[in-house]
Amino acid sequence: MNQSALPKVLTYALVGLVLLFLILPILIIIPMSFSDARFLTFPPRVYSMRWYEAFLGSAAWMSAARTSFTVALLATILATPIGIASAYAITYSSLRVMRLLRLMLMLPLMVPIIIVAIGVFLIYARTGLLSSVAGLVLADTMLGIPFVVLAVTAGLQSFDHTQEMVARSLGMNRFRAFMTVTLPQIKASVASGAIFVFISALDETVVALFISGGETQTLTKRMFTALRDEIDPTIAAISTLLTVISFLLILSIGLFQRKANRT
Repeated sequence: MNQSALPKVLTYALVGLVLLFLILPILIIIPMSFSDARFLTFPPRVYSMRWYEAFLGSAAWMSAARTSFTVALLATILATPIGIASAYAITYSSLRVMRLLRLMLMLPLMVPIIIVAIGVFLIYARTGLLSSVAGLVLADTMLGIPFVVLAVTAGLQSFDHTQEMVARSLGMNRFRAFMTVTLPQIKASVASGAIFVFISALDETVVALFISGGETQTLTKRMFTALRDEIDPTIAAISTLLTVISFLLILSIGLFQRKANRT
């Protein structure tokens, strides 16, 4: 082997090992979800849809799934406009307080999630929001806003702000100029942030363990409880479905950005 090619081969090998490490759990879980065995088995001896049917036919699992998707959707609806407004203010305002605002909005990403969960639990215990859909939506909105701020800030930094200034000089107010000129040009960034909020809310577990319960139990909390009480292969089926949904949403971001770049 050529001596000059050795570093490149080692780099490719290292990247391959890292990628394998990342996707190995998925490569194991997906086949396990199609096993006919009563317990988690890899590789499956007999393939079937038994555990998918168990998930779809269970009223308890379906209730948890409805709660998770409802909370994720509502959190996305709330977090997206708040994140857009915050990113706009942070990007174009010259006030020093905006640096503090940006830091505060990024706190959910910087503070360990267990600390956030304990803090939310203590606040909700005093305000009566424990085990409520409203409490879950507010918590996931708080956790999702940083994703929208990061995505929209990146979009605004690549946007020519003079176009909006021209629109305002022609008589439009700031809100109408933003909606007419700016928003259509950063829509890919907005969509990316919104989708990440949805995925984050759908996958959130730690905070849900503290604040959800009863009829407002989320899918991830129920999965955690099921793993603690009994190793149920239904978990593998649900994990596969959530992985597929997340993959399709991430894929949609790429397609949406590619379409936006062409227009």
